[in-house]
Amino acid sequence: MSANPTNPQDDADRIRLKRLAKLQGAVSSSPSPTPQLAGPSSPGPSFVPTPVRTPTPAKAAAAPSPKRQVETPVTPSPVPAKKKSPATPALLDIASWEDEVIGQIFNVTLNKDAAEKSGWEIVWLKHLAEELQSEVSDGPIPLSADIADRLLISRLELDPQTMTDDLDYLPVLASLPPSQTVFEYLVGCWRRLNNVKSSLTRKGYPPVQTQQAVAKLERVKDLIISYAGLSLQEPDMFPQPLGKPIGPIELVTPLLSLSSLSTPLLSGPTDSLLSPTEVEPFLQDLARRFEPDNEIDDVLGPVVHDLCFHPSLFRPEGLAGGDSSWRGVISGLEVLVGVKPIACMITRLPQWNPPLAKAHSFEFTSLFGPLLRLGVFSREWPSITHTYFSNPTDRRPGELESAIASLRGTLKSLQSSLFQIFNTLVRASAQSRMQVDHTTVASDTFVVNLQAILFRFCEPFMDANYTKIDRIDKDYFAQSDRISLKDETRVNATAKEAEEWRQQQRSGEPKLQNFISDIFYLSLTLSHYGYLKAISSYEELQKEYGEMTRHAEMLEGDGSWRGSPLQARVESALNAVKVEQEKVRAMQLAYQTQLADPELVFRSINFTNFVSTWIIRFVDPKHKHPNPLVELPLPQEVPLEFRVQPEFMLEDVIDYHEFIMREAPQSLELSGKTEILIWVLTFLTSTWYIKNPFLKNKMIDVLSWGVVSYDGRRSILNTLVNTHPLALKHLVSALVHFYIEVEQTGAHSQFYDKFNARRSISYVFRAIWRNPDHRDALKRQARDNIEKFVRFVNLMINDVTYLMDESLSDMAKIHEIQTEMANAQEFARRPPQERREREGTLRGLERQAGIYVQLGNSTVALLKEFTAEIKEPFMVPEIVDRLAAMLDYNLDALVGPRCQDLKVQNPEKYKFNPRGLLSDLLEIFLNLSDQGEFARAVAADGRSYRKELFERAAAIARRRSLKSDDEIEKLRLFVVKVEETKATLEAEEDVGEIPDEYLDPLMYTLMRDPVTLPSSHAVLDRSTIKSHLLSDTTDPFNRVPLKLEDVIPNLELKARIDAFLAERRNKNTAYDTPAENIVNMDTDAD
Repeated sequence: MSANPTNPQDDADRIRLKRLAKLQGAVSSSPSPTPQLAGPSSPGPSFVPTPVRTPTPAKAAAAPSPKRQVETPVTPSPVPAKKKSPATPALLDIASWEDEVIGQIFNVTLNKDAAEKSGWEIVWLKHLAEELQSEVSDGPIPLSADIADRLLISRLELDPQTMTDDLDYLPVLASLPPSQTVFEYLVGCWRRLNNVKSSLTRKGYPPVQTQQAVAKLERVKDLIISYAGLSLQEPDMFPQPLGKPIGPIELVTPLLSLSSLSTPLLSGPTDSLLSPTEVEPFLQDLARRFEPDNEIDDVLGPVVHDLCFHPSLFRPEGLAGGDSSWRGVISGLEVLVGVKPIACMITRLPQWNPPLAKAHSFEFTSLFGPLLRLGVFSREWPSITHTYFSNPTDRRPGELESAIASLRGTLKSLQSSLFQIFNTLVRASAQSRMQVDHTTVASDTFVVNLQAILFRFCEPFMDANYTKIDRIDKDYFAQSDRISLKDETRVNATAKEAEEWRQQQRSGEPKLQNFISDIFYLSLTLSHYGYLKAISSYEELQKEYGEMTRHAEMLEGDGSWRGSPLQARVESALNAVKVEQEKVRAMQLAYQTQLADPELVFRSINFTNFVSTWIIRFVDPKHKHPNPLVELPLPQEVPLEFRVQPEFMLEDVIDYHEFIMREAPQSLELSGKTEILIWVLTFLTSTWYIKNPFLKNKMIDVLSWGVVSYDGRRSILNTLVNTHPLALKHLVSALVHFYIEVEQTGAHSQFYDKFNARRSISYVFRAIWRNPDHRDALKRQARDNIEKFVRFVNLMINDVTYLMDESLSDMAKIHEIQTEMANAQEFARRPPQERREREGTLRGLERQAGIYVQLGNSTVALLKEFTAEIKEPFMVPEIVDRLAAMLDYNLDALVGPRCQDLKVQNPEKYKFNPRGLLSDLLEIFLNLSDQGEFARAVAADGRSYRKELFERAAAIARRRSLKSDDEIEKLRLFVVKVEETKATLEAEEDVGEIPDEYLDPLMYTLMRDPVTLPSSHAVLDRSTIKSHLLSDTTDPFNRVPLKLEDVIPNLELKARIDAFLAERRNKNTAYDTPAENIVNMDTDAD
């Protein structure tokens, strides 16, 4: 940079560049048209220095253009004077050129004089200069691409906010742009490098020299782009200005500014940011540098995320906002997907298809969800409705038409842009395409016809007595290569175990397969890949038809559109829906014609029954089922040859049973009912045979479909579950066992799965409860396996506690919002966003409350029935206190001061019946009223129990005829007993201050039977750890597996506690209270 002496012409050029740089900073909405202009940190000299030539006056060739520009400084793009072609090619001194342009690109120097001469606009890297000088014997150190990394790091490490005692270096720090981020500096370097390269190619240097110079520039560009990517990933790697957004947002900002119709969302000067014409080249360079090994995911993934979830997409005004800022997001995405590596990267990001997203949350959690949810519907965007269509009856039709036309134009623009983005993604990445291309797989017609043929081939060996069933080779999948199971999940084995088993079976002489095995397994596999997939297609049509029906109902609304300007449009939309419904209905009928053909259904049921029987015979230790029937439960050890079978063998039996139960239950009248029942009982009593929890959930669903009546149809399995010997012996124990097992499935959705499964279990219990044999079976279960049954009761109480709390809490919240909205004038005065949020909250609560209320009702009903039959399991110490506390709490919610909060509009909409719920709770109290332990537990409940609650509940029950007079009297006597017990407990428990060592560390209650845990050596009360182990079989302090029999009684501590109680008892007790204040029951109280 200092090779050529300065002259007045150079000074004039420098002044001109400074002025234009300031002009560029002031006019930030458009980039400077002069390609060689630098940002505010650019050095004074021109980017491409005058090359070393043969001795010729400098002004002869180079002066005219600068002089012309100085004379007309207001002209951004001066037209240079015509030049004569040089007689000889210009030569480039590579070393001198490299020294100058490296300094210009990084805006740095190792020479203090050069920095001082530039007014400290060029940054003097003093410390690096000293370091490099120490490595060289003598002479100046030229700047080159070889030390570019050290130059860049040294520059990036400078912090203008750093204090220094070095007076020579103080001007350097003071001249650094105080608000310039690392990314902005690197973008400036990248821009200056591109300008240098552009000027270089226009100079007409010899090709060899040009190629050498460009190679050096590419090396420097890779370095700049590398650090730019790192600054997006780790923005705090180098000093940054305080209070300024850094990281991915720095690239999001120029992306948002690409749309000419959106207001630029920029803050501060834009000369350090990418201009619209620079964004795509910069992205191309980033993609080229970071594409290998998918490094680009970490660099640009956060940028795409922040762009797709930009706050402008969540504003209440949506796409009707005045600044149309959502268009900036669209434009930014269009540029991003235009770079193929970035398009491929987008479909790899976790948010492309969030694994845990639910249907209602997908549009908020997936990358393109916020864009795809932009629209005009009032449910999601009430602000648009209010802005464009408020008071529609009082507005002129032309005004409404104009509003509609404007919104439609906006929607069309949005949808067209989204299509282009998705079209580019689909063409760029195979991962973003549909998983099934129907042109690449066999048609449904083909596979169903083939399945029908195979069913006929199966008929000869599917005789009623199963005489040929043992000719089916259990090792077929190992011996035959006809069917590949490479990618199939196994019943209860890993892929490694399955492969080892296959290799072991093939180690001997190859076994020739018989025709029966071939046909059986081909039918089984085709049923999975083809026949059941056709059934799935039919079910999808049913869902689609249902969605259209709901859409038509939504369009129909309350009919207020009739006679309005919207009538033609609504009628047209309704007609369009009806036309589509007719098409879907026609497709359904076409599927029904073949899938519901009685002959095909008959053969399908026979084959499915045969498969289910063969599988049970497979696992039957005697291998004789169904003659005689299999003995349940199955052995604990699962045969390896069964564990390695493909999971779809079991899944297809379940899925087809469920399909028939829903669509053609009458087809099971002749055959199939017994096979279904035995199939479900076999694996529900021996759940360890199947690893997949969803398959077991489906089994209980099939059973529930069979015992309930719906759509006027008679239940298929109701009679059978109450008469079949296996059901009478094993059904109750299987339901209790699975109720416990489903608590922990290991799946990420286990919390919700367990409630769905337990709802189905409750349906089955209702169907069998009137049968005394099943009630006796429940009593036997409670008597013979008390620990297991207590755990079952514990989980049921957990469910009731959670479901009742959630449902009653939701009812109270719904009541609150409905009360707010009932005052229409006051509600209308709230900000639109607040109204929208409250309405959205109400919709969410309504969806959720119905589920919780129904689940809670069914579980409380079960609890009512069980406590009427058996009482002992509910009286164990680890259960009775929790049961009493749960009942008292919910009684308080239903009749206490908070009961008014449960009054909602249309309670039947949520299946909410507070009177029925109150009746069930009182029935549970009455069922257990003769149990002294229960009275003690209710009396000891200091949180919720009050006799006034029972007084009010009795009054409501009498007034609403929920209970008879005898039942109310029985309830009164129970409360008297509770009050007397409470007085006794107060006398016994009034022990004053208790030493900490006597308190249970989890419950903070006085320990009566302290025990020591073997692994953590913690001391707890026996009832506390016993209650814990009902839900979790690990030490609560270190998660080590623990059994109750492993705990160690702490006899020494128990003796001290007993002595403490003996000394402190009967001091300041409730016996000093007058008797009339202890019990004052009045069932006539309001």
